[in-house]
Amino acid sequence: MAWYRIALSTQEQEVVNAERDSHPDAHVRRKMLVLWLLHCGVTRELAATIAGLGRATVQRYVAAYRNGGLDGLRQWDVSGPVRDLAAHTDAIRDSLTTTPVRTVAEACERIEKLTGLTRRPSQVRVFLKGLGFKWRRTRAVPIPPQKTYPSTSGIKRRSWSPN
Repeated sequence: MAWYRIALSTQEQEVVNAERDSHPDAHVRRKMLVLWLLHCGVTRELAATIAGLGRATVQRYVAAYRNGGLDGLRQWDVSGPVRDLAAHTDAIRDSLTTTPVRTVAEACERIEKLTGLTRRPSQVRVFLKGLGFKWRRTRAVPIPPQKTYPSTSGIKRRSWSPN
């Protein structure tokens, strides 16, 4: 396959210059930087090094530009996995707000009873953090022991008192 040389028109140069600094998406800014470097005659390997990318990524950017122009390069269609628990968010939040759990294992059991979905504690911890729940450490409040001295003749019995 022949090497595809990047030669931007004057109008495309203006768009690339504007978008490599001011586009709201950082990925698109990086793509525009790579495109500008390639237009200026920098090798693909050097452009990858300057942008902090791999050479294969620069090749994908060039292929996106070749197939769709600047609009093809602007696309960023990455979406993360959809959580199965997302459909049950309100029920889980209501249940854990009305009767809080003490441990993550207890939260796992409650979520399994509510939704029928089994999740490991690490997954439940991340999910609960995303809902805005925070781990609160609870323990007994230490109270100093009440000290008394043995009662002997002539010595009054003493103890710690609040005042």
